Amino acid sequence: MARGPGLRKSLAEKFDDELKFFRGWIDKPKTVGSIVPTSSITARKMASIVNPKSGLPVLEVGPGTGVITRAILAQGIKPENLYAVEYSTDFVRHLRRLYPGVNVIEGDAFNLNATLGDKRDMVFDSVVSGVPLLNFPVAQRIAYIESLLDRIPAGRPIVQLTYGPLSPIPPGRGDYTVKH
Repeated sequence: MARGPGLRKSLAEKFDDELKFFRGWIDKPKTVGSIVPTSSITARKMASIVNPKSGLPVLEVGPGTGVITRAILAQGIKPENLYAVEYSTDFVRHLRRLYPGVNVIEGDAFNLNATLGDKRDMVFDSVVSGVPLLNFPVAQRIAYIESLLDRIPAGRPIVQLTYGPLSPIPPGRGDYTVKH
């Protein structure tokens, strides 16, 4: 780890991200699933499902402060091939500043047709979701996952972050498979 000004800057940026996340959670607890951003280890694991060689863009839903966004880009996805849908105006501003080439779209993850607008029919390689699904009713969660499945080729994955001990998507309720 670097010392001196580099370390101070890195720690200050990490603290700033955590403060943004905490403020978002205080202001709108239903739309922010945690009081701290996702760890870089978890972000890398989630991003490992993307296939930069597929030629298809990747959909990230609920990117928050961009920890998972960074990991997706590190997998070799070009910024212009990443579509990040975020509900929070503050997080959207932050993401656009941090990742100027990424297609950051402000909108509702539960209404992706409206949120994606003229991109609603786009097919994505895979989906990485940080939406706090446990904050929503089961029927709404299932409808969300089914909407995501309609946007990817058969057999391609959706990875969903959750802080609960069980999957936020109950197995056996739809035409999908739940794995841990």
